[in-house]
Amino acid sequence: MVEKKSYDWFEQRRKTRGLELAHEQITKAFDTVTWLHKATKSFSEKNFKESQKYIENLYKAEEEVDALRTDVFMELSKGAALVADYREDLLHLVKRLDTLADHTKDAARCLEMLAEADIPQELSQKTVYMTGKLVEIAQALRGSIEKISSNPNEAIKEARAVGEIEHAIDIEYLKAKSLFVKYGVNINCGAMVIFDDLIEFIEQAADMCADTADYIIVLSSRE
Repeated sequence: MVEKKSYDWFEQRRKTRGLELAHEQITKAFDTVTWLHKATKSFSEKNFKESQKYIENLYKAEEEVDALRTDVFMELSKGAALVADYREDLLHLVKRLDTLADHTKDAARCLEMLAEADIPQELSQKTVYMTGKLVEIAQALRGSIEKISSNPNEAIKEARAVGEIEHAIDIEYLKAKSLFVKYGVNINCGAMVIFDDLIEFIEQAADMCADTADYIIVLSSRE
């Protein structure tokens, strides 16, 4: 009899060092999304000191994501910790979530550079909305990952919800871009370019979540 695959990384197999590290890395990656939302919210309220504090927390979390990614790769490369299929699937998830953290870090850098710029409130509110939706995506993605083995159907359901939220971010992204025409004459050209990069990185982070959700659907369908 062929042994049924198990992806219940957070309960059945967390005893392995590699999976423990991977779980921590995934958690830290999602933390960067939360810090970005807090930072954009404070920024929109012109509380730049508080926003900077959240940005620094984000940078710290992203550095930890990088360090944990390396530790996960080294641990899983030993070969004895997991069946090859488990190891390969986990590495794919780790790489995707590392990229998610990179995008949130890049967005935070843009926000940091805009601290002294006069950004219209309507544009600032767009970033708050987009990062709030990004938090929703991260929560749905986390739930989906944790249910891959214990409840594959629910994992697929939550993964598909990620795609729906990502679509909402895409719409808001385009709305924010359209506001450049309205406010372009009032914003410093350099600030406009940086703000454009800011919402672009947020949109890319959402895209990476959607890409990860698609991968989870494939994994869950194997069950």
